[in-house]
Amino acid sequence: MASFISIKEAAKIIPDGACVMFGGFIGCGNPHRVIAALVEIGTQNLCMICNDGSLIHGPDGSEYYGVAKLIHNKQVRKMYCSHIGTNPEVANQMIEGTLEVELIPQGSFAEMIRAGGSGLGGVLTPAGLSTIVQEAEHVHSVVEIDGKKYLLERPLRADFAVLYGYRVDRAGNIWYKGTTRNFNPLMAMAADTVIVEAENIVEIGDIEPENVVTPGVLIDYVASWRSC
Repeated sequence: MASFISIKEAAKIIPDGACVMFGGFIGCGNPHRVIAALVEIGTQNLCMICNDGSLIHGPDGSEYYGVAKLIHNKQVRKMYCSHIGTNPEVANQMIEGTLEVELIPQGSFAEMIRAGGSGLGGVLTPAGLSTIVQEAEHVHSVVEIDGKKYLLERPLRADFAVLYGYRVDRAGNIWYKGTTRNFNPLMAMAADTVIVEAENIVEIGDIEPENVVTPGVLIDYVASWRSC
């Protein structure tokens, strides 16, 4: 059964140097409050696995939206992601040499996380073959099957996954609202410790069984910004 803790307690669980998956797509579905707490605490040298660097200016009018806060504060030493164009600071820090970035085609990125959560040895894909992707750290080798070549890409796992759930019941079961779902369910299976930032805490049964997307058995901690 998941333990219920505060946002700040959740952030304190993550130590300096940890490898952390953050759900989200350009900030949508990022665990914004846990990220803000990590900024406040000043956790350093994170290896971040996230689809992108989010936005400098958020749709809510904020500066440094979602994971962009961590990048801006230079709390991330390495980043595995699919694209960086929405946050120019990622490219700037790459040029400075303060941030190492491993770019992965988005479909491969999702499959590598799924493989990490499912215990698979890797992913076979033609995406990136004969390009600079082929030389990346996450690529194990080139494999030929029935006369066709593929990249064998390593699975992705992390020490922690920090998710965002719109409704989370007291057993830790999660329902995601709209497109906030994105990478969150995959990441829930691919980390040693899984934390979900809950927008709303509901009672067991308030989420119909067929609407549970991420089962509570995968969740270690529910972080709430409201009184439980």
